Parts: sequence; C-alpha cells; structure tokens
Amino acid sequence: MKAAAITAPRRVEVLDQPRPASSRDLVVVKILISPMCTEFKHRHGGPAQDVLGHEAAGIVVDAGHSGRVSVGDRVAVMPHYGCGTCPLCTAGDYMYCPNQRDVLAETNQPYGTATYAEYVLKPDWLLAPIPDDIPLRHGALACCGLGPSFNAMQRMQVNALDTLLVSGCGPVGLGAIVQGAVRGARVLAIETHPYRAELAHKLGAERVFDPRDPEMVEQIRQATGGRGVDAAVETSGAPGASRTLALATRARGQVSFVSWGNDIDLPPLVPLGLDIHGCWHWNHLRDAPLMWDTIRKASSLLDTMVTHTMDLDDVAAAMDIQDTGACGKIFLLPHGKTKETE
Repeated sequence: MKAAAITAPRRVEVLDQPRPASSRDLVVVKILISPMCTEFKHRHGGPAQDVLGHEAAGIVVDAGHSGRVSVGDRVAVMPHYGCGTCPLCTAGDYMYCPNQRDVLAETNQPYGTATYAEYVLKPDWLLAPIPDDIPLRHGALACCGLGPSFNAMQRMQVNALDTLLVSGCGPVGLGAIVQGAVRGARVLAIETHPYRAELAHKLGAERVFDPRDPEMVEQIRQATGGRGVDAAVETSGAPGASRTLALATRARGQVSFVSWGNDIDLPPLVPLGLDIHGCWHWNHLRDAPLMWDTIRKASSLLDTMVTHTMDLDDVAAAMDIQDTGACGKIFLLPHGKTKETE
C-alpha cells in the first residue's frame, strides 16, 4: 500500500509499505480521508520517519474478531492506542493512558499505524462510527479539526451567553471558532496571518485582533465593555499568548489550553479567579452524540474550513502549502476522489 514518509530533511515521499492485517480486536480501516495536522513541521530538519498522520476517516474492510464494528462501517479513526482497560481509558480519556499499546509488536507486523496511508490498524473501540446522515468529509473533522477545541468547549460549557476568545487561527483554532459560532457565542479571535484572519471572519469571528499591537488586550476589553471575555482557548503556542488570554478574560472566567510546545506564562491567578483547563482530545465514549450534533449544525462552515483537498501522492505539495500558513484544514485522499469523499 502507499504511505507517506519523511526520507530526508525537507523531503517527503510516498513509499510502498506492507498492508496491515486484522487480529483479535484490531481491525483494518481503508482510509479515504486523512486530515493533515502538525506532521509538516517534522520535515524541517528532523530525522527520517515513515509513520506520519494520526487521524483519519474511512471504511472498515477487515473487522477481525471485533464485536463493535463490522465490514462496511464508516468510522472516524481516533488518535493514539490506549490500552482500553485502565481507569483513564474506560472513562474515555484514552489520550492520557500510560500504557499505550504497541499493536505492531502484538501482531508481528512491520507497518500499519500511520494515517498518511491507504490503510490503518486500529483497536475497534478507538473507532467512532459516523452516522449515516453525516458526509464522510464532515465526519473526518471529528478528530483534530474539532476534537481538541470540542473538549475545551465542554470543559468551559460555552454557550450563547458567552463571549469566546480564540488565540491562533490555524486549523485547531478555526475549529474552535466554528464551535463557538454553533453554540451561539460571540466569537473574537487573535491572528497575524491575513489569510487565516479572513477565514476566521468567514467562520464566525466578529473581530480578529493582531497580537503585535501593544494595545490588543485593552482593545479586547473595550470590545467587551471593559469586562473581558467569558472564555478563551489558546491554540497558537505563541510566546506570551497564555498571559494575553488570562489578562483579556474577565474575573472568574475560564481559559483552556490546547496548544503544545511552550511553557505557560500566567499572571497571578488568585486575584483573577480564573479556571484553567488543559485540553487534549475529546471523549468519544461519552460525548459522541453531541459531537455529531455539532457537526450537523456546522455543516456549511466545515466546508469552508477545509480549504484544500489533495491526493496522497501530492503530500509534499500539501506540506508546502501548510508552510505558508495560507490554508485551513487540508485533506489528503489516499485512494483519490471517490463517491464517499464527495
């Protein structure tokens, strides 16, 4: 099967890899849509690696001994390989599982855990069946396109009475804007890139502030009548973003951190009374009905959020686009355009 690999600094190729086979609860999914995430950053001088991608949507083609899914089921492929038995996994918080499975070692197979590929091997309980009325292209966004910020929205219980501030309008931040709009919140955003700022407006952000403006926090407070926003989501990982959000949030407000990569710098929290949340991914065992309802309500916005759809063979060109920042979410199609991906 075809699968993408970083073969040298700034070089990405599509190679031939062995197709995985099912075993016990491990099933094989034919990947029809592979949403692109942060893997493009790894090719800027990092080591060669042939396991790229951690989210997907497709069809079960080999169900093994699964009692949860059947051949032909349309599914969203959740990230990671939680053990499925520890308290975190059974509660649905599998991302934090300390006992992640090595499914290739379990099955003595050389390949099968990447999603920039034609097929993936996955525990059946980490597949979320996509309802029949939801197009596969929308169901594919139940992973990183919407998942991390969905967790943040649930933790903060964002609703139509809130003003929501989103820091960073990359694909994850854009997903947060979509969900704020679907929940009826007033949405403000922070972004430097003109393309993404414009896209944020299209997806429901009322105003987009430039973090390079030294008066930005004051401008945000003025836009909320001097009160500050009710809830904020940090997705950029930019230095100083965490402090900015804390200062732009009202007393007893909430801030969620979805971004990775930087230590968090916060002002003294006691006088602010803020609730701080660290959010990774969503709980599909508990909240799948609400996620699917969110996707139904966001249908037209999701089509706008996905700015590029490209064949897997064009993965290098897709990463070039990601490097420019002039994109929302990009979909790779490992099997090309099909009826299911329309």
